[in-house]
Amino acid sequence: MESDLKQRVMDYIQTNSVKLVAKAPAAPKQANQPKQTNKEKVAKKEVEKTESMKEPVANDVAASAESTPKEKKEQDVNPWSVEAGDDGVDYAKLIRTFGSSPISQELIDRFEKVTGKPVHRWLRRGLFFSHRDLNLILDAYEKGEKFYLYTGRGPSSGSLHLGHLIPFFFTKWLQDVFHCPLVIQLTDDEKFLWKKLTLDECRQMCIDNAKDIIACGFDPKLTFIFNDMRYIGEMYPNIVRIQKCVTVNTARAIFGFSDDSNIGQQAFPAIQAAPSFSSSFPRVLCSSKLRCLIPCAIDQDPYFRMTRDVAVRLKEFKPALIHSKFIPSLTGLGTKMSASTQNTCIYVTDTANQIKNKINKYAVSGGRETEEEQRRLGADLAKDIPYQYLEYFLEDEEELMRIKAEYASGKMLTGEVKKILIKELQTLIGEFQERRKNVTQEVVDQFFAIRPLEF
Repeated sequence: MESDLKQRVMDYIQTNSVKLVAKAPAAPKQANQPKQTNKEKVAKKEVEKTESMKEPVANDVAASAESTPKEKKEQDVNPWSVEAGDDGVDYAKLIRTFGSSPISQELIDRFEKVTGKPVHRWLRRGLFFSHRDLNLILDAYEKGEKFYLYTGRGPSSGSLHLGHLIPFFFTKWLQDVFHCPLVIQLTDDEKFLWKKLTLDECRQMCIDNAKDIIACGFDPKLTFIFNDMRYIGEMYPNIVRIQKCVTVNTARAIFGFSDDSNIGQQAFPAIQAAPSFSSSFPRVLCSSKLRCLIPCAIDQDPYFRMTRDVAVRLKEFKPALIHSKFIPSLTGLGTKMSASTQNTCIYVTDTANQIKNKINKYAVSGGRETEEEQRRLGADLAKDIPYQYLEYFLEDEEELMRIKAEYASGKMLTGEVKKILIKELQTLIGEFQERRKNVTQEVVDQFFAIRPLEF
């Protein structure tokens, strides 16, 4: 019976092969067309049944494709955006990609020997982790040669947040240790070129950000703050020297510019590069030949790779750099703290209650879903934002090690760690706000005045 059924199916397929392969043009109706026999009807139903059985197979294939693991997210770190991989930023990969050097224990030991002072906890904890020619700065200092510091800020919000404070606090420490001059660039032109802001808005944010920066505690006798719109004339000879050395193809390769980039954006890198040369400050540093050390987050490194490439041609010292990691967003390791998203960051203007609410509500925990699981498994510190913030802001090394051990083992719960962090940040921001109250416009003018620094 089964073989008879198969034969009927094959007979039907051969008879109706044109219909199954392609839809032929409709033929004119002919009178007295033969009716389909019962045998043919049965065969047709069997073919349709066979065809319908193929659909679940196709669905299974689609389902299998949907269940295939997605490709791993690649990190993208550049001066304008930071997108981490699935497991956060791979800093070892950035060192390899950018061609910088890791800060070794040997270099830290030498730092302490040369300066006669203990290193900052952020160096000791690996939060400043990479450098270019820091050893040459130590060589120069050991020989009694002077150098200067250069850092900056692109004002895109009315106030700073914790992520912005990291390089400024560290730079303040370097200034105290080496008693060296410092220039701070505010790139109001950059933000005008990249953001939907007016020139007036950029200027006002410069003033507001300058007050926050001054509140970090910089020495006014050793610190010059400038915004590009006002000071660019003094730097312009060096800007055009740098621009002449860098082709459009090179700029595109380094910064990813496209045909849609405006010409101001493509010209800007030379403006951020120029302060790396002491000759850009003839009335401030009063020297055309000082080495420069730049503390910055590693996303700014492309500017200074370009600068170092042209320095030799311009007979200037290559700037040295010391790179920080990114303080992550409250909401996870996927990106750095951003002023454009309020709930991802702690602002220096936040109240004690706002700080408490943000940490409790938005700070992603590496703790487990239940207390029982947390006690048994402990927290995943690699994903825990409150603990990672404590690595930055808790000074007491023994206390940090205690929290690390007890939280990872399950002895501590997430709520306890958040409570400690809230207290630390409330104290830090509260003290900052008290200093900020004393920064008047007169004080701002003092830092912006073009005058010889006393070093």
